[in-house]
Amino acid sequence: MKGYLYINGKWEEPVSGRYFPSYNPATGELVGEAANGSAEDAKRAIAAASQAFPVWSQMTALERADLMMDCYHRINEQFEQLAEILTMEQGKPLQEARNELVYANSFFRWFAEEARRIYGDMVPANSKDKRLLVIRQPVGVVAAISTWNFPQAMVTRKIAPALAAGCTIVVKPAKNTPLNSVALFQIFDKVGFPPGVLNLISTASSTDVGEEFLTNPAVRKITFTGSTDVGKYLIKRSSEQVKKVSMELGGHAPFIVFADADLEDAVNGVIGSKFRNAGQTCICANRVYVERSVKERFEQLFVDKVNQLKLGNGLDPETTIGPLIDEGAVAKSQEHVADAVTKGAKVLTGGKRAEQPGLFFEPTIISDVNENMLICTEETFGPVAPIMVFDTEEEVIARANNVPYGLASYFYTKDLSRAFRVAEKLEYGIVGLNDPFPSVAQAPFGGVKESGIGREGGREGLDDFLETKYISMKLDI
Repeated sequence: MKGYLYINGKWEEPVSGRYFPSYNPATGELVGEAANGSAEDAKRAIAAASQAFPVWSQMTALERADLMMDCYHRINEQFEQLAEILTMEQGKPLQEARNELVYANSFFRWFAEEARRIYGDMVPANSKDKRLLVIRQPVGVVAAISTWNFPQAMVTRKIAPALAAGCTIVVKPAKNTPLNSVALFQIFDKVGFPPGVLNLISTASSTDVGEEFLTNPAVRKITFTGSTDVGKYLIKRSSEQVKKVSMELGGHAPFIVFADADLEDAVNGVIGSKFRNAGQTCICANRVYVERSVKERFEQLFVDKVNQLKLGNGLDPETTIGPLIDEGAVAKSQEHVADAVTKGAKVLTGGKRAEQPGLFFEPTIISDVNENMLICTEETFGPVAPIMVFDTEEEVIARANNVPYGLASYFYTKDLSRAFRVAEKLEYGIVGLNDPFPSVAQAPFGGVKESGIGREGGREGLDDFLETKYISMKLDI
């Protein structure tokens, strides 16, 4: 597969004429090549988006919604092909790829419907001859920087609300998974959007394209999913032109298991959260807190079930856990396990690179962990689950909150009063109560503290793509 740039409604070669490879992390095989876009290419895409903005923003909400629903139906028609590309380029098991694609496409359906619900207000005036009107208008050209761990969902989660609001957009996908975005844009190309509404700039050099996004005054908003460090840089540089920003950044999710929880349900929950996508999710369980009285039973159940996971190529129907994205990810998992063991933790299962070709790390559980270990302060982004014990509700809430991050958190209990107490006290934008999979298009996704700014999904997902305008009218009355 060869991926070109998509600028102003046309597939184009990059100015440099260069392409870069994309490999399957499970096999090392070449999946295809993507255009190596440059700052010059990004500038052309931004100009196209800027020129298209008056046309797109002045279309009716219903016209925009109809085109978005066409995207939704066409993605469903190409469902299996898109899922296979996702697995080949990113590595996750095919069933997980299908699940991601269902989630990704749900944003087109949701925001197609929300496009018709961008309401304004009439405000009571303080004099008889005035009328005060508040309207909401699209912010303008949006630059979207996406990530590799959910290469279709993270793109649609940005494109769909931007289109619904009336914005035009330039997308830069992650260099590890550019062909997923190419496949999506091949579908968008058939829908009939006005030229320049949607643009795609793949690149092996994020810095050059990102710099154009940050400095080009035509870009009025940057939406980003990725690390907290990069997010902070983008926020700082965006402030030079006071661009609007949405940031979905790193997390360090606590997963709390109280003694009254259904332990088997909790174990299934933590496996689903921690080992989905081989632990490469921003909302996966990073610290597993188990009440002391049930620790041994929980660990035994946990080990038994994790030992049933099967590493392998995501296209193999028996595979339940795929590879990591690159050598750096494998090295980080190794580093976190080694550091924990050196400081007194013990490995209950796994703990090392898998003895097979590909970028595989064994699904790992380590016990007797404490907060002085790297795994409790850094995002592992790998299949390593650290277990810690606690004695009281107050203690575990304090420990769970004692990080600079605040994206997702989870806890398991059957006590209704505790459910409300803990959910309200956890300092996180997302709380999963007996639920390891809280993400849906119709609910707001985002974090607090250093985990981000703004929300994606839900009715709140449109807010950051809109400006509020107040109109005061004096009438002849």
